[in-house]
Amino acid sequence: MELDRLDRDIIAALVDDARATYAEVGQLVGLSASAVKRRVDRLRESGAITGFSARVAPEALGWTTEAYVELFCQGKTKPSDIALAVAKFPEVVGAATITGEADALLHIRATDVRHVERVIERIAAETFVVRTKSAIVLSRLVDAPSGVLRNETRLIG
Repeated sequence: MELDRLDRDIIAALVDDARATYAEVGQLVGLSASAVKRRVDRLRESGAITGFSARVAPEALGWTTEAYVELFCQGKTKPSDIALAVAKFPEVVGAATITGEADALLHIRATDVRHVERVIERIAAETFVVRTKSAIVLSRLVDAPSGVLRNETRLIG
């Protein structure tokens, strides 16, 4: 999917405020509201825009502790098996297969360190998990919204 400058500007505006009206976005990018709507519809159909959601501060939900956990799996565990298993845990807010020794990396959010520990214990009990290695986050240095390329989408200006 090829995105032109206007598509990128529209996406940047929506990343900034997904509740903005087509008219408001149009003012920012120099298009009419109907032209913005057509482009947004096309971007959704093509899969460039996958949806709209609310970003909730994890602290508002009491999830003030986060950790990254490396999973080391036995044999040739399929990524789909890992995904299916970790999707059961609401505390797992991100998961990816990775290069290196570990098979996968999980991002966990929890209420406190003990909560993180309980989640890791439950994940480690999965039949394919050989061991885990975890790191607790002390402070966030950069925190861009999920799925946003900071320099790519900030074209309005």
